[in-house]
Amino acid sequence: MPNPRLANRYAKSLLGLAVEKGQLEKVFADMQWLQAVCKSNRDFINLLRSPVIKGDKKIRILDIVTGGRISDLTAAFNRLLVNKTRESHLPEIITAFIRQYKQHMNIHTVKLTTAVPVSDGVKNEIMNHIRNTSDMKNIELETSVNENLIGGFVLQSGDKLVDGSIAYDLKTIASQFENNDFIYKVR
Repeated sequence: MPNPRLANRYAKSLLGLAVEKGQLEKVFADMQWLQAVCKSNRDFINLLRSPVIKGDKKIRILDIVTGGRISDLTAAFNRLLVNKTRESHLPEIITAFIRQYKQHMNIHTVKLTTAVPVSDGVKNEIMNHIRNTSDMKNIELETSVNENLIGGFVLQSGDKLVDGSIAYDLKTIASQFENNDFIYKVR
């Protein structure tokens, strides 16, 4: 069962310890790697959540899976989670840690959705425009393609949304015709 308060607490503790030890970038890389493992292997998550498998076996399996790929600090953190029987929350803790890391480093995630894939030049122009017109200097651009947009783009950062898609324009025009906006403006 998801527990965001628990995940945020453990992530904050790990972030603080990583900053204190000077290993923030290494732990962040470890968390990204662990997140990829969790997303690609459902059996790994099922193993962590299994009440049948004992903690010592989970620690051994975690050590085998992560052996040599993560730092000692992250490995010790994973062992702590197992010892406190919080290992089932590892995917949530990883997500919370990555979010807190981005806040700590003042990195803003901007999502760009287009009808067709865009070139690196267009991505760079968009990022430069955002840097010049806002207080966001460190930008991480996530791109996706949605053919239903027909053309244009949708740009989202936090709770701000810019919809410059053809689909949005067509919906706006359709609602104007449904409301008979044009008839009232003519009279």
